[in-house]
Amino acid sequence: MSLSHPLYAMRRSPLSWRPSTRFAYAAIGGAALVLLPLLALVATAFSSRQAAEIWPHLAANVLPTALVQTSLLLIGVGTACAVIGVGTAWLVTQYDFPGRRSLEWLLVLPLALPTYLTAYIYVEFLGFQGPLQSALRGMTGWHSLRDYWFPDPRNLPGAIAIMAIVLYPYVYLSTRALFSVQGASIVEAARNLGAAPGRLFWRIGLPLARPALAAGLTLVLLETLNDIGATEYLGVRSLTLSIYTTWINRGSLPGAAQIACVMLLIVFALILTEMKLRGQRRFALPVRQPRPVTRRPLRGRSAALAAFACALPVLFGAVLPIAYLVTEILQRGLLAQFDTALLRLLGNALLLSGFAAALVIALGLGIATAGRAGRESWLKPLARIASLGYAVPGTVLALGLLIPLAAFDNLMADAASALFGLKPGLILIGSGAALVLAYIVRFLAMGISGVESGLSRVSPRIDDAARALGAAGPEVLRRIHWPLARPAIAAAALLVFVDCLKELPATLLLRPLNLDTLATVVYGHASRGVFEDGALAALLIILAGLYPAFVLAKTGTDRVG
Repeated sequence: MSLSHPLYAMRRSPLSWRPSTRFAYAAIGGAALVLLPLLALVATAFSSRQAAEIWPHLAANVLPTALVQTSLLLIGVGTACAVIGVGTAWLVTQYDFPGRRSLEWLLVLPLALPTYLTAYIYVEFLGFQGPLQSALRGMTGWHSLRDYWFPDPRNLPGAIAIMAIVLYPYVYLSTRALFSVQGASIVEAARNLGAAPGRLFWRIGLPLARPALAAGLTLVLLETLNDIGATEYLGVRSLTLSIYTTWINRGSLPGAAQIACVMLLIVFALILTEMKLRGQRRFALPVRQPRPVTRRPLRGRSAALAAFACALPVLFGAVLPIAYLVTEILQRGLLAQFDTALLRLLGNALLLSGFAAALVIALGLGIATAGRAGRESWLKPLARIASLGYAVPGTVLALGLLIPLAAFDNLMADAASALFGLKPGLILIGSGAALVLAYIVRFLAMGISGVESGLSRVSPRIDDAARALGAAGPEVLRRIHWPLARPAIAAAALLVFVDCLKELPATLLLRPLNLDTLATVVYGHASRGVFEDGALAALLIILAGLYPAFVLAKTGTDRVG
């Protein structure tokens, strides 16, 4: 009987199934890795009797305040980032003024600062003993807050302002890219017909930029939801903070899982809204490579106002916080009193982040290659599922991973005790492997998108020619795809590495008790009210993020000329 005979196919075991490419197993594994914590979270939230008893209390006492605070925070940060990001992107792409070329890439620098670091810095800078109020009292002769009023950043408006000056580059980058290449003929025709600058922006620029604006705002809102350090320090009772306090302070894992499920609903609603907005707004550009819009030169007052408007976000989002840290380090002599323990913390952070980045890129390479080389229709949906991890906040991800990983550790410990009389302890959670796994799930989307971006530059005809010459899939990847896509993959690896270095919520919740990183040490100093003692560690985190920010800015400016 022929192997292709239907009767033979019916007798085949399901275990004999083979995909069209072995890289399909990477797509299956990546999707399973992301779905595992989400399914475990749902099971923990609703499968126990204790969970059913906790829900009424959460619904009555915790969720109302957390939902209101989170909603106001999202609306405020989203609105501020849209105004700053779109406004600065429009100015640097449509007009020419002194300092424009420098400001075009400097506007990306706040991405190097984590939101929690910026919050710590501004609370210290604006505080009663901070340099600003101290200088104010020195000039006026005032002695206490009874003599004058000064705004307190530890509230919801303060959180909105501080987070917005850090996160606006997500909107700026996406809208700048679109403003730079949108139909030059349309914009110039409108100018020739006498369209005023405001009308040109509202009637042509902004409608064309809506898909890019939706994408950038989605990233802003997801990062806002993920934050725990800034919201806790600034006194905002967000959903993320409620998950943390319910789990750590009140010891209620089912209660934390239930709040996390509510948060997941918000996350998926944001993703669906962004997809719908982008799906409804499709604008055609010429088939030929679009030429950049001719920038209109500004003179005098207009040029000064444009430069001032673009310089303010850079000043408050990057220059002032970095300058404050450098000043504190020099004044306190932290370099002269350098603690060698900081090198160990730096080594921990570099090791964990580097290992996670390497695994993310390896898995992303397999998933992207499977989507390119495989014939199965389900490979691309699996890749999208594997990319969902970035949309899951770190606290939610840590909570979902803790449950199956703890079960695995307990199972291995029982087996080792029964078979060999050994007590290995917590293998994954106790070694830091759980933290690396959380980084992989959280940032796998960046690895997949980076590899896909690199592979998109390789013509499928090259693949066909290589296969016609007898090259197998791994050989095509090693000898063709990797050399051609290496720059994009390297940039993705760098971004993943820095994001792992800055990640705070998952690190706080999944790290072993004997393992600290730069982020957790800075958080500990801030929690004890001595943030200045961690200024050097904070500066190291920022310096690590500066180069990727330069890469992002350079990529965008090179693309548009």
